[in-house]
Amino acid sequence: MRTQQIDHIISAMLESHDGISDILVTVDRPFQVMSFGELKKVPMDPPIKKLTPFQTEIFALNLINGDRRLTEDLVTKGSCDSSYQLAGKARFRINIFSQKRCYSIVMRQLAARVPTIEELNLPPAFSKMTQEKNGIILVTGATGTGKTTSLAAFLDRINDEKPIHIITLEDPVEYVHSQRKATVNQRELGMDFDSFASGLRASLRQAPNVILVGEMRDRESVEIALSAAETGHLVVSTLHTVDAGQTINRIVGMFEQEEEKLIRIRLADTLKWVVCQRLLPKIGAGRIAAFEIMCKNLRVKDAILHGESEGKTFYEIIEAGRPFLMMTFDQCLADLYEQGSITEETALSYSSSRAAIVKAIDTIKASKGEKTSTIEGLAIDRDYEKKISKKKPSF
Repeated sequence: MRTQQIDHIISAMLESHDGISDILVTVDRPFQVMSFGELKKVPMDPPIKKLTPFQTEIFALNLINGDRRLTEDLVTKGSCDSSYQLAGKARFRINIFSQKRCYSIVMRQLAARVPTIEELNLPPAFSKMTQEKNGIILVTGATGTGKTTSLAAFLDRINDEKPIHIITLEDPVEYVHSQRKATVNQRELGMDFDSFASGLRASLRQAPNVILVGEMRDRESVEIALSAAETGHLVVSTLHTVDAGQTINRIVGMFEQEEEKLIRIRLADTLKWVVCQRLLPKIGAGRIAAFEIMCKNLRVKDAILHGESEGKTFYEIIEAGRPFLMMTFDQCLADLYEQGSITEETALSYSSSRAAIVKAIDTIKASKGEKTSTIEGLAIDRDYEKKISKKKPSF
């Protein structure tokens, strides 16, 4: 299998369905694509019902293209990350990994250009976040929820408005930013630096105003990010956490117990925003993003310093912070439901508090004059007293 054949297969897969985000190559399965969040088979000519271990290995080796570092990572660590460009058509972020002594491949399609905050319809908080001069901004969520895309739009706004120096540390570089008002230097893991911690440490000597770190994977990265924020830099990064409370706990949990108090103080001083993101199925077709947004105020700072307590959980603080551009996932889901973007079932499935979203949906239904109760067939049991009197023991 040659490079031309690989390109032909990838092109055919891209043209097979609409809304393709990922290409999957796995042993004992046909070629597959992720279309609007659902896996779909791709018909090939000649037909391939099940890929063999040899076919997936050849596919993987062509994507690696003899790169020594990637080959070493795949053999010693069991996986490797890279990028691939299909000339004139698409760019991909690639993960090749070993499973059951065979190789599998996932290729995430990258957008050809950087989207804007307006095009993505991101919450107003994103525009306010671009005005921050220093501190830490975290965008969190599971893999594939659009964190990188949101951060690309965030940097694009800064690039349009501010004559500053931006350094990005990525694995791999996904969105290529043009040089506009800001100067943007984009560095790729494995090619330009060997680890996020070393790249972040080096960036402090490169006169940046904004540092984007693809992911804070370990304690060392978090420590350097805190130091960078304390010395006047704006550090933007991602974590794989599902909500704001878990984000704080994950960072604190990276350190020893005797260090907890100091880390909470540093985090309370430097953390500016936590944005958590999920992708939901949209009515009609496609997907839509839902957000939980927390910005620092006195109540948030107190909860970071002393931990959550009854009546002072991050959820409750965010819920009460709507006037300050904060929102819980449940508030966002209620808004999306009211706009007609998602179904009631979707809102309930993705909610953080089922009781809160049920109450919000009932309020929306009541304002429209729709039925809110799901209890049917209730009637007064007029024979109840007779039944009870029959059961009373006689003495």
